[in-house]
Amino acid sequence: MSSEYDFPIAGRAKVGARTKDLTKRVEPGDIVVIDHEDIDRVAAEALVDRHPGAVLNAAPSISGRYPNAGPKILVDAGIPVFDVLDQDLFDTVREGRFVEIDENGLSLSTGERLEAELYSREVLEEKLEKAREGLSEQLEAFASNTMEYMLRERELLINGVGTPEVHTRFQGRPVLIVVRGYHYREDLATLVPFIRENRPVIIGVDGGADAVLDAGYRLDMIIGDMDSVSDRALKSGAEIVVHAYRDGRAPGMERIRELGLADDAVTFPASGTSEDIAMLLADDRGADVIVAVGTHGTLEEFLDKGRAGMSSTFLTRLRVGSKLVDAKGVSRLYRQRISTIQLVFLVVAGLLALAVALSVTDGGQALIQILGARLDDALRFFTALFTQGGPIP
Repeated sequence: MSSEYDFPIAGRAKVGARTKDLTKRVEPGDIVVIDHEDIDRVAAEALVDRHPGAVLNAAPSISGRYPNAGPKILVDAGIPVFDVLDQDLFDTVREGRFVEIDENGLSLSTGERLEAELYSREVLEEKLEKAREGLSEQLEAFASNTMEYMLRERELLINGVGTPEVHTRFQGRPVLIVVRGYHYREDLATLVPFIRENRPVIIGVDGGADAVLDAGYRLDMIIGDMDSVSDRALKSGAEIVVHAYRDGRAPGMERIRELGLADDAVTFPASGTSEDIAMLLADDRGADVIVAVGTHGTLEEFLDKGRAGMSSTFLTRLRVGSKLVDAKGVSRLYRQRISTIQLVFLVVAGLLALAVALSVTDGGQALIQILGARLDDALRFFTALFTQGGPIP
């Protein structure tokens, strides 16, 4: 038996092909069943927040394309990760079914059993080491996709052709773009003074709109394909821009119609990602600075998005680079090093040191006597107020 986990682990299955949608339904102790090749950091952190009993993956959690951080985040949080690749996991494990897991696989209440590969720390490190060897191929694919995207979207990138007309005023104003991504909570908390003093245009990208509302701010605009934003955010009064395919198809508009919001919504056809078109729209409409929260900017984050999304983000950042301020890591840079209680102890210690210094000097002793006399006079005055004779003359 593995020494890393306390097997067997039992729980009810929560099943979903899209991890970001499934996490909303997960309760502590549930057995999560996903189909997520190369579990990324954002998905892993969302799962950790829900405290599942285990994660069963119908796809390779580390495929070897690149060293994705998701499985390590789950393992470090004490959540066992299994790849179940040889059987049809989704046909066998249905929503709500009772599952019992040991280090070699899982058993169902129906008597069926599926073999699985546990990501022990040894297995995890071995797979990550092999994945690091595949980075060169990913960089070659990145270069190729960048050229393709640049040729396909050159008019949008260079001249802003294709950006929709919107009601929100951007000209000369700061813009805050929020994506529910890396460190978005910490960075939003750190930006409180900036938001309060500058009152920026606030754009939520899909689920980032809910992050804005959860932080207590008002949304000006929502941009995305509308697959992970709540009805609450869509009905908040923010202007809606639906990300459409390059040929004009906009599946997200159907949801907007169902909510009765289509009359005031517009589409933005582009082959990039939703966070990319949010930056391009803000830049084209004259924003003087663009502050990005939770967006993708590092090699790991580009790879987490998949090769189709890497090139658009890279080129978009080149396009708006003179205005772009990435809030990622700001919270870590300015993290408070001294706690409030430590400050209180420091002040008390300083006052005690001052009192000791005064007590051993002639001038200090005289000052203490004067202060004592004044305090005695004040006490006598207030005592006399509550006596029949009134204050002492």
